[in-house]
Amino acid sequence: MLDTCVYVDILQDRAPESVKQLLAVRVLNHSGIALSEMTHLFERLDPRDPRTAKVLADIAEVISDMREHRLSAPSVNVLGEAGILAGLTMRLATAGAGREQALLNDAILYLQAVENGQMLLTRNIREFDWFDQLLPRNRLLFYRRL
Repeated sequence: MLDTCVYVDILQDRAPESVKQLLAVRVLNHSGIALSEMTHLFERLDPRDPRTAKVLADIAEVISDMREHRLSAPSVNVLGEAGILAGLTMRLATAGAGREQALLNDAILYLQAVENGQMLLTRNIREFDWFDQLLPRNRLLFYRRL
């Protein structure tokens, strides 16, 4: 499963070659959470900005490449547990001020990958490492952006 930052890094050509190679040979699973984070940009970006049209076209292409049978929504159980995990992470790590929704989305992604028995690829080491320390499941692959 891919964290939203992976799509961003690929689109911006900032992903390391090892990530590109991994994505080329692995079955890719997608979360409805990442889909919502990407589609949010369709009304958030300023249509008067000359860069917006290309960005949205690139995102639309990524979304159209997602195979429907590889796209899943988080379960109700995941949603409930993610609220607890995100809250605990905010309190213990004193992290996330102003990023509450992003932290909750990341907790949902983490727990969805765990529940589905999938690995989650991300460069978001800080938050996902906290999740894995609080609820260790060895379902993370980290990378650093170029």
